[in-house]
Amino acid sequence: MSSHAPTPYLRTLYIGALIVLLVMGVRATFGLFMQPMGTAHGWGRDVFSMAFAIQNLVWGIGCIFFGMLADRYGAGRTIVLGAILGTLGLIGMRFATDELSLYLTAGVLVGLGQAGTTFPVILPVVARAVPAAYRSTAMGIASAGGSLGQFAVVPTGQLLISSMDWTGAIWVLSMLVAVGAPLAYFVRGKPETQRGEHSLKTAVRQAVADRSFHFLFWSYAVCGFHTAFITLHLPAFLVDGGLTATHGATAIAFIGLFNVFGCFYAGKLGERLSKKTLLAGVYFLRAFGILFLIALPTTPLVAYLFAAWMGVFWLGTVPLTQGLIGQIYGLRYAATLSGIVFLGHQIGSFIGVWMGGYVYQTTGSYTIVWWAGIVLAVVAAVLCLPIKEQARAIPAPA
Repeated sequence: MSSHAPTPYLRTLYIGALIVLLVMGVRATFGLFMQPMGTAHGWGRDVFSMAFAIQNLVWGIGCIFFGMLADRYGAGRTIVLGAILGTLGLIGMRFATDELSLYLTAGVLVGLGQAGTTFPVILPVVARAVPAAYRSTAMGIASAGGSLGQFAVVPTGQLLISSMDWTGAIWVLSMLVAVGAPLAYFVRGKPETQRGEHSLKTAVRQAVADRSFHFLFWSYAVCGFHTAFITLHLPAFLVDGGLTATHGATAIAFIGLFNVFGCFYAGKLGERLSKKTLLAGVYFLRAFGILFLIALPTTPLVAYLFAAWMGVFWLGTVPLTQGLIGQIYGLRYAATLSGIVFLGHQIGSFIGVWMGGYVYQTTGSYTIVWWAGIVLAVVAAVLCLPIKEQARAIPAPA
């Protein structure tokens, strides 16, 4: 992004990226807690997988309503509410003693917190603040915040668990999420209302009637399937293969590190090339990384090479998908429309993490889920190609 961009734009961009960094970084640590919490409470992987699945589904549904809040009342208040709910959810997770309390805290409250503090709320603010010439790159930078958080926070989370036990680690991580509340002051604001502007209902109806919107929705579901399953289950998969918990945490961190570059260049390339073609390429190339992992013996080198490859394509879908929403449907109701499409992402996340836990408990292996991920990667690539990237005509207000 050019250094000629005015300072207020950069402040919005970097503070938005920092909020995403903290929240997504903490989220990426959840797989590290599966084994110590399971041992402490006698929970199988299916129990923790269900909690994470509920979290992802609530996150997706919540994004629609938090997107409406951001479009109507501004992003600042929305982010504060999200940060409070996320913090309460993590603290509640610390004191969860049965499956129901785990589902309500780590599942429902944390999911709502993420809905108010992540991409569907943050990226439209960035898109409106930054000049159109920089918009795609800016969203790539903001998305990279989530990846940088994964790189920085996951090893920190493993270190905290080793030194403070999982109970102490949750207290520290909850404080990181709480930091999002004061930071919200710097990304406050809402879309300007124009005279004769069409309504939210009209905008949603127009989008839902468009085939391209459905292609974005269901391809994004595949992204959720991959990222949620890998985030939660990769550390356990590597331990099953003879590696250590540190190897698992390092692999998750590597995904985040390499996706810093992946997000940035996805956004940068999206300024010059077809976003739908780039999106199809991202999904298709993910399949090769999964095939590489399951075809070779589980070693640290294989784990880290897989993490690096997947990292390049990890959240590169976010600036491209969000960019297409703004490009096709405009920015006035971008937070709401982004929230609806993100629900697709989270339906995929729910299926991925639940399927991972269920298949493992049933078969003692993740093999079926890995192969499902390969097939779905190809399906998502095919879904992206028919998307029509041209801006839609705005219907006149009734």
